[in-house]
Amino acid sequence: MIGKLTGTLDSKNPPQVIIDCHGVGYEVQVPMSTFYNLPEAGTKVSLLTHFVVREDAQILYGFAAAPEREAFRQLIKISGVGPRTALAILSGMNVGELAQAITLQEAGRLIKVPGIGKKTAERLLLELKGRLGPDIGVVASVASDAQSDILQALLALGYSEKEAANALKALPQGVGVSDGIKQALKSLAR
Repeated sequence: MIGKLTGTLDSKNPPQVIIDCHGVGYEVQVPMSTFYNLPEAGTKVSLLTHFVVREDAQILYGFAAAPEREAFRQLIKISGVGPRTALAILSGMNVGELAQAITLQEAGRLIKVPGIGKKTAERLLLELKGRLGPDIGVVASVASDAQSDILQALLALGYSEKEAANALKALPQGVGVSDGIKQALKSLAR
């Protein structure tokens, strides 16, 4: 399996890029989040990849970061979600937003992605719940270290990611860790 490509970026035609690795040009399909962060053609680039072999094609999918590739791999495990749909989802929202939508069970955010209907969104929410780990999940979308510490404390106390995230949203901006935990516990006790 091809896990990573490092070479010169030959051309960019969304959603496809060609990476020249010592004279061999690899066609790589990338989500738009990766595409927009790529440098100009002729620049050295490195992408993590996922190689899909089908009866009629062999396709490389490329990602700028490991959480993006992991989310892609989790998405294609779901029945009815192929690589193209997974690429569309990752093009429509970043990994943190996807994990937050799954944690908070917000089907409406997934339906906004082209090609995702209500049934597919509900299946994604059901099957991905708990599969995108905390390193990819809500913690990735937390704004500060203090909020991250508060979230970790609430999770350690046995609250679900959804409960902890909702309690975190209710906290005032710039609250300290100990005060934040106290306030969050009070709001969760109601």
